[in-house]
Amino acid sequence: MRESGEHALPAVAIAHDYLTQKGGAEKVVLALHRAFPEAPVHTTLYEPSLTYPEFAEVNIKPSPLNRIRLFRRSHRLALPLLPWAASRVHVAAHHTIASSSGWAHGFRTTGSKIVYCYSPARWLYQSDAYLGVGRRGARRLALSLISPYLRRWDRQQAQTASKYFAISTVVQDRIRDAYGIEAEVLPAPHSVDTSLPQEPVALPSGGADFPFHLCISRLLPYKNVDAVVEAFNMLGTPLVVVGAGPEEKRLSSLAGQNVTMLKNLSDGQIRWLYARCTAVVSASYEDFGLTPIEAAAYGKPSVVLRWGGFLDTILEGVTGTFFNEPDARLIAQAVKHSQNVDWDTKAITAHADSFSEQAFAHRLREAMATVEA
Repeated sequence: MRESGEHALPAVAIAHDYLTQKGGAEKVVLALHRAFPEAPVHTTLYEPSLTYPEFAEVNIKPSPLNRIRLFRRSHRLALPLLPWAASRVHVAAHHTIASSSGWAHGFRTTGSKIVYCYSPARWLYQSDAYLGVGRRGARRLALSLISPYLRRWDRQQAQTASKYFAISTVVQDRIRDAYGIEAEVLPAPHSVDTSLPQEPVALPSGGADFPFHLCISRLLPYKNVDAVVEAFNMLGTPLVVVGAGPEEKRLSSLAGQNVTMLKNLSDGQIRWLYARCTAVVSASYEDFGLTPIEAAAYGKPSVVLRWGGFLDTILEGVTGTFFNEPDARLIAQAVKHSQNVDWDTKAITAHADSFSEQAFAHRLREAMATVEA
């Protein structure tokens, strides 16, 4: 603990936009808490049933907005109120690590604010990717009306940071364009422990000996899971899709009999799928893309879009192969190519080891020492 005036402050606190889903950002928050186990986690919304169960052991401090159950169940409905909620979160700590994709960098802090940015808000700066190109409706109209105010608020809050980290080089460029800030790239860690127990998943044709490709993703338009499904419809080979989101119903209607769609799986079941898949596939416009690194921990290659964070995390021809557009035919071609490569499992797992939680935490501690000096 550190002393500040008459009050003892935590040395470190963690801030995060909202804890209402399971994804890579939430895994990073858990990694941060393992690095700083005494740190409380401040957030706008927290719904235990929708995020990782490990958060039940964490000191979570949600905003007053959390009293509204509807917003906890669907954070997108709270969008117009989130600037208000974020501005009223006060984090009292010597250092705050703000895990942010649009909100946590706006939390008020007593001490330094070190922002770990997954991307400037997609719904402000990449609305077509976030909502879907050409799609109209109430959400798009509402966003167009409030965007000017939200952009002003967002840019003002970005300037309150003591230090900015970007999860990847593409996000580094985006931060520069949106805020005029030169951020340092710090890749996210993976937290896979391949020694932990696995739980079988009921799959067609027997499971363990069932050769399948794996796509783990939130079902949002910019994730382009539809292109992956269409590619495997063309190939006729098995695909397992794990995820939930607004695109779920549409994707289910697209999926052929060779495509199995799953959601709400345990960590043990995800480990089981990673250990038994042929490769992971992603056509998403990812700012980082944690799934290929997690698969690599099990020695599994990736077939991914040549874009964004994947360019930082995939060694072409060593840990995976690329396709140039989220196009079903190009994805199918890349999958066929990957199937003909004799992948070196040891090289793949060695690459995954370079994205350790220890290296990630060490760099954050260095940053704290710098802003403290």
